[in-house]
Amino acid sequence: MKDFFKSVLASILGVLISSFIIGGVLALLFFGFIGVLLSSSSDTFILKSNSVLTIRLTGIMKDRVVENPILELFNLGEAKEMALTDILSAIKKAKDNNDIKGIYISSGYFMAPSASLAEIRNQLSDFKESGKFIVAYADDYTQGGYFLSTIADKVILNPQGSLNLQGLSVSPTFYKGLLDKIGVEMQIFKVGTYKSAVEPFMLDKMSDANKEQVGSYINDIWSTLLGRISESRGIPVERLNQITDTLPAFQEGEFSVKNHLVDTLMYESEVRQYLKSLVGIKDSEKLNIASVTDMVTVGDSQKSKSSDQIAILYAEGSIVSGSKPTDINDRYLIKEIEKLQDDDNIKAVVFRVNSPGGSAYASEQIWKAVEDLKAKKPVVVSMGNYAASGGYYISSNASKIYAQPTTITGSIGIFGMFPNMAALTNKVGLTFDNVKTNKFSDYGDVTRPMSEQEKAILQQYVERGYKLFLSRCAEGRNLSLDALEKIAEGRVWTGKQALEIGLVDAIGGLDDALKEAAKLADITDYSIGEYPKQVSPFEALFRTQTDDIATRALKEYLGSDFHLLKTIKDIKDLKEQDFIQARMPYDLQLN
Repeated sequence: MKDFFKSVLASILGVLISSFIIGGVLALLFFGFIGVLLSSSSDTFILKSNSVLTIRLTGIMKDRVVENPILELFNLGEAKEMALTDILSAIKKAKDNNDIKGIYISSGYFMAPSASLAEIRNQLSDFKESGKFIVAYADDYTQGGYFLSTIADKVILNPQGSLNLQGLSVSPTFYKGLLDKIGVEMQIFKVGTYKSAVEPFMLDKMSDANKEQVGSYINDIWSTLLGRISESRGIPVERLNQITDTLPAFQEGEFSVKNHLVDTLMYESEVRQYLKSLVGIKDSEKLNIASVTDMVTVGDSQKSKSSDQIAILYAEGSIVSGSKPTDINDRYLIKEIEKLQDDDNIKAVVFRVNSPGGSAYASEQIWKAVEDLKAKKPVVVSMGNYAASGGYYISSNASKIYAQPTTITGSIGIFGMFPNMAALTNKVGLTFDNVKTNKFSDYGDVTRPMSEQEKAILQQYVERGYKLFLSRCAEGRNLSLDALEKIAEGRVWTGKQALEIGLVDAIGGLDDALKEAAKLADITDYSIGEYPKQVSPFEALFRTQTDDIATRALKEYLGSDFHLLKTIKDIKDLKEQDFIQARMPYDLQLN
């Protein structure tokens, strides 16, 4: 009996201690969060004269980034997110601000698709019209960092650093062998010879059709990138390919100077002295630096105060059914579209689409909302890195479509996947029985294979969805169904290729789309509003989900292995996807 009471008392004490610890952690997080809020509200950046805008390239680039102090408190991972919109805005402000004398690009390890880098590169090219300098430096240039940095007046490399040029490759992971071993069969329903998102679940290597399309678009992207580098560095494209085939990342720094890839070799401390000389201050004086984040609070001299507004509506991520303000949730985004439709001050909308696709059903709902919006005011699509499959679906009926040369688009096709786990359940000794009232009452039972009649019904369903997808795109692009079918079939195209075949109207970025929207709305003076509105840090706290923390923890654990992180995320997403998908299979990053 004595031992029993000792055990109970120990348990009670354990609960009290645990409660105290958990309460302490929560209190620490709460007061830490309050501290972050107070510090962020009190810190206002004051731009000093003779300043240099510093663009530090590190982490992962997205169109927009919502600051979330609660995640920062966990201090997990170095893979921070960069906002493309903040970088573009900072460069625009720097061009017209007399206190900014030039731009310094510090290129680290980061992940960014080429279309985002092209957008920044174009903005830097516009900045150069001011006559101000641009200097680029890296300890080690990634391919993306080097592509962006070649726009600079002076490209500098650390004497012991490296410059990576190796070309592009796509290496999908195939799950079929693993699924066979554990006893899971993926029953596939698809339309489109090139619709390859299902291949990892039904093949152990790429199909010939998939190799054809992948080879086509990565070679087109690579030639576009080398063409821009060639223009800036004065090196013929043929020579750049020859240099690439020597793996310059493993050559000495002098190799990059000798081959005109960079202008000179310097340590970072020497670069700071060089920047001081360009600004016109003494070596002993402090160099005034303004970061991209600092520039958010700096006024924009070109900002209009007009009540007429052009709205930029951002749609970034996978397309899913739902109402949460994450990814592209159809019900949430449709509400935002309806607000823009009813706001008389908004004269036109630039729909910024950056999505590889997702739910076919959700894509159709968003398409209808865009159609209703277009009936009242012009809608111009600005394609980001991806506007493919479902991403193209929701873009297809815009008044005009702009894309970057390296945007990944098209992929007009749909598919469905349904697991059959009969072999797995047999392996572990599980058996099932069934009583039903109707022929298909047990439709959806993953413990048995589908009947031939069920397969036929589902294939017809997928084909009907494909025909709807085709008709939406044909109507939006003013193409005949016959003409569209020849370029559909799930095939992926670059923005440059899409322009040639009529899937987009012009090559350009956000600024080009804004100018076109103003032209269609017949306005010259207008302000710009961004939607959905960015949430406050307080709102971000309550939107923090366990998935956010888990993702940050995975990044910390996996380090720079983003491909493994993506594979884990892809497997997790399978259970959350709608049955019918309009999605492209690859995430092509320029690293």
